[in-house]
Amino acid sequence: MVATVIVGMLCMHLIFFAIMFWLIGRRLQGNRLGMDAFALGNALLGSAYVLQLLGGGPGWNAAGVVNHTLTVCTPLAYWVGAMRFFGRPAPLLKPLLGLALAYAAAQVLVQWLAGPVARYAMLALVMVLMFLAMTLGVIYAMRDIAKDLRMEMALFALLIGGLGVMNAIKGVLVVQGGLEALDMKHRFQVVFYIYMSFLATMLAPAMIWLVLRRLTDELRATAARDPLTQLLNRRGLLAGLQGHFGIRSAGPARLLMLDLDHFKRINDTHGHQAGDLVLCQVAEVLRSNARGGDLVSRPGGEEFAIVCLDADDEGVRQLAGRVHSAIEQLAVPLPGAPEPLRCTATVGVSRPFHGPDGLDAAMQEADAALYRGKAAGRSRIEWAQ
Repeated sequence: MVATVIVGMLCMHLIFFAIMFWLIGRRLQGNRLGMDAFALGNALLGSAYVLQLLGGGPGWNAAGVVNHTLTVCTPLAYWVGAMRFFGRPAPLLKPLLGLALAYAAAQVLVQWLAGPVARYAMLALVMVLMFLAMTLGVIYAMRDIAKDLRMEMALFALLIGGLGVMNAIKGVLVVQGGLEALDMKHRFQVVFYIYMSFLATMLAPAMIWLVLRRLTDELRATAARDPLTQLLNRRGLLAGLQGHFGIRSAGPARLLMLDLDHFKRINDTHGHQAGDLVLCQVAEVLRSNARGGDLVSRPGGEEFAIVCLDADDEGVRQLAGRVHSAIEQLAVPLPGAPEPLRCTATVGVSRPFHGPDGLDAAMQEADAALYRGKAAGRSRIEWAQ
């Protein structure tokens, strides 16, 4: 009776959160963060438990075959949801349909060859293997695609690994004691469903928390970047400097300010769309020529900035020359224009500064050097006096 009540409450919990995940996915435009797959996984598992309650005790019947098939498909749906959450596109319906057909056929074959005990033991074994793979996948994600979620991933690995252990114990009990071990009054069945309820209670809110955290991180990243070029804006530049100078061994930084020469003429002659295209191409040039770890920014208009971290005079000189030369060689094709558009830039370089609070002074120094370069004929590199 206790296990039956727990399974009934578990069904309601799973179906409720399936609806909630589906609604959240509907509200997320574009990247749904795997909510549709998580919703399907909850619906599959909830339906499997409903069939278990309606189908009576363990044995060979259509409800049991569908129940086992839905149970095996559930981890795959969750796995696809996790892949999509981390931005890895993964198909859902075709793999699920293929797995369902293959496992249904395997059940018929095992039932015919070895009987119902072997069929239930096969279910336990398959679930152990799937949860083992999921646990290893979560541990791998902690070292690769989920480095910022290590605590959450460690909790998931522990809970999923525990589920694998529970299924392994169930498989051993079925092999040793037959189908009596699956009776709802069996002590292990009560413990198993209590653990499943605990797992569902923990994982569903945790998934919603991860979605909220991912959306918050995306909003923070959007607020730190220029919408046209996706380079850092001033807020993102300050955050990057705070991160750099927060390290005890951090060295000084230098600021390069770049201003495209005669950019107003480009807008007036070819239109603002052409001007935006030039800005995006220049941003790509800066990204590809900056050193690893340097901060590339667009403060506004046709001005760009590169903060060189831990660079000596020679390193900054080489970077300024490389960027200046790359912009001179840039050819931007325009629709309908007979020749690509070319431009030049003037570069101003600040003196070294040693903290985020030195950014304003460095900008003033680099800006003054830049305008000296403009006055001296443009397309040149000037250093702060």
